[in-house]
Amino acid sequence: MKLQELKAVIEALLFVTGDEGMTSEQVAEILELETTTVEEAISDLQACYENENRGLQIVQVAGAFRFTTRAEHAAYLKKLAASPIHSGLSQAALETLAIIAYRQPITRVEIDEIRGVKSEKAIQSLVSKLLIKEVGRAPGTGRPILYGTTKQFLDHFGLTHLDELPPLPEDVDDESLEDEADLFFKKFEEGLEAE
Repeated sequence: MKLQELKAVIEALLFVTGDEGMTSEQVAEILELETTTVEEAISDLQACYENENRGLQIVQVAGAFRFTTRAEHAAYLKKLAASPIHSGLSQAALETLAIIAYRQPITRVEIDEIRGVKSEKAIQSLVSKLLIKEVGRAPGTGRPILYGTTKQFLDHFGLTHLDELPPLPEDVDDESLEDEADLFFKKFEEGLEAE
């Protein structure tokens, strides 16, 4: 294996193992190479990251090599932690998330029908926060996107699986939801006629 390819494979291994990292012995075992060869390649990789002033570096912690960010970028990483990805959910996003959680897989049009308003912005927000994702396409014309919750949704709300969601009230049925939607549209049409 050429040095450049060896370094690329080591990068991939360290990336995939994340915070756990890997010892040079573990890398050597996977690559079926001598530990000294792997250590030289890792040392060369560390120098490359340092010389090119990259945003990441390879460090050895408790005997394992892993990727970390540079301390001088901490201010930017703090801003990321305070970004909308980590902010709270709006009322519209919470409503949309509840609908998706209980009715998944579900299309945006079905969500809009239940809420009585457009949900596109709430869906975008939930996708950006990694709480929902595309889980497929509905059959039929246009094959609309189906949405469902993610593992992060379960983690965020402290659930092991969706069966742990609290039960919906039994006195709410589709007919009462349709009546509410009809009332909304009636008031909306009256508002248009008044203009």
